[in-house]
This record gives sequence, C-alpha cells and structure tokens, in this order.
Amino acid sequence: MAEGLERAPAEDVEPTVAGVSWAAVLAGAAASMALTLVLLSFGAGMGFTVVSPWGNSGVSATTFKIGTGLYFIVMAMLSSSIGGHLAGRLRTKWVGVHTTEVQFRDTAHGFLAWAVASVLGAVLLASPASTLLGHALGGATQGAASAANSGPMAGYVATLLRPNDPSAQAQGQSDPRPEMVRLLTTDFRAGSDVNANDKAYIAKVVAARTGLSQADAEKRVNDVVTQAKSDLDAARKAAMQLAIWLALSLFIGTFSGTLAAMEGGGVRDGTWGKKRYATVQSSLARN
Repeated sequence: MAEGLERAPAEDVEPTVAGVSWAAVLAGAAASMALTLVLLSFGAGMGFTVVSPWGNSGVSATTFKIGTGLYFIVMAMLSSSIGGHLAGRLRTKWVGVHTTEVQFRDTAHGFLAWAVASVLGAVLLASPASTLLGHALGGATQGAASAANSGPMAGYVATLLRPNDPSAQAQGQSDPRPEMVRLLTTDFRAGSDVNANDKAYIAKVVAARTGLSQADAEKRVNDVVTQAKSDLDAARKAAMQLAIWLALSLFIGTFSGTLAAMEGGGVRDGTWGKKRYATVQSSLARN
C-alpha cells in the first residue's frame, strides 16, 4: 500500500521533453522572413507596373494605397502561415501530454515563430525593405523627380522665387534659396504654420527677386505656404494609413501563424481532423 501511495499516476508525470522546441521556432521564423523578403520584392515590382508618370495612366493614388495595404495583409498571412506550419510540424513530439496542452503548445510555437520573425525582420530587413518600399512609393507619388532637390522644401522655394519676367532676372545677387529653405523647414518643424515675421521677410525677398509687387509677392507666399501645408497633411495621412495597414497585417499574421502551427503539429502527430471525425461518428452511432 505504501508503494501505491508513493507511485504517482502516469498522467501526472511531467514529460522530460521541453515544452518549447526552439530549433523548430527558429526554422519557422527564418522561413517566414525569407518569404517576406521575396513577397516584398515581388510587390515592389508589381507596384512599378501599375503606376505611370503619364497623366490618366496607371492606378490612382488612393487605389495604390489600398492595394498596398491589402498586399501587406496577404503577405503577412502567407509568410506567417508557412513559418507557423513549419514550427508546428518540426517541433519535438510530446509524449504523455494532454491533447489540450498539445494544442496550446502548438499555437505557442506559431506565435513564437511570428514574434521572432517580426523582431529579427525589423532589424535585418529594415534597410532593404525601406529601399524597396521607398522606390515603389516614390514611383507612385513623384514619378521621375529630379535627384538634385536638396530637400522637401526646395520645390516650394523654387516656386516662390520664380521670376515674373525671366529675362529681367537680377544677376550677381546672392542666392536666397538656402536661407529660405532653412526658414520654412524650421517653422514647419516648430508648428503648423510659418512665423509671421518670417513670412513678411520671405515676401520681401520674393518681391525683390521676382519683380512682383509687394501685394502679389505676399499672395504668392500665402499660396505656396497653403500648398505646402496641404502636402504635409497628405503625407501625414498617408503615413497614418500605412501604419494602420502594417498593424492590421501584424495582427492577422499572428492569427495565421498560430492556426498554421496547430495544423502542422496535428499533421505531425496524425491527429489533425480526427477529433471532429470521431465526434461525428459517435453522434451517428447514438442515433
């Protein structure tokens, strides 16, 4: 009787195999990152095919942004599903573990594979991903923009200093463009509008350089500042939408990876789909 008390039931014995197969997790994460890079390159190539520098050609900016967001979701689903399935399929088999616990560990393997792929991907793939996406988005929004621009404010300054009469443009004067770029950049970084003193000074420079009257110069300054604010707001909204699409794709990738890992583990153990089949058979037998 003493021996019976000392001997624990078989189902209460903790298995000696670790609950996490890190080799399987890392393998799934590596496959997920590699597939993400392949799909990212393919998506960038497809982006170049649907945009065009010609008017009334290619897709609109709104269609491009929505298509890019949907592609992020599809890319996350595919890469996370492949990585999660491999993490569940390659993990070490657990013996003497309850079915519910096995399902939990499988989903945990899928989640860990997604987490490792996301963290390492953010570090290792940040540079090539930024380059590819930058080229794709740049082609959609700028087309064949000149590389000689010194910054985002250079175009607005060029518009401000466009002479009213090009043939009468003053010669031998110092170039005010660097100073005006600094003024506009500093003001927009500090707030959402140009400082009143800076705006008055810029209007005087524009009047002196372009031959416009002071009133016309002030009107041009106001028009250009309004256009700059509109463009900055559009860029802010585009960045916000991109961040939302990325967050949504990450959530869907997590869900896809955990489900795929549970499927992979069930296929490995030969239990995938059998529980449902057994339940249906038992119901038919009772009837």
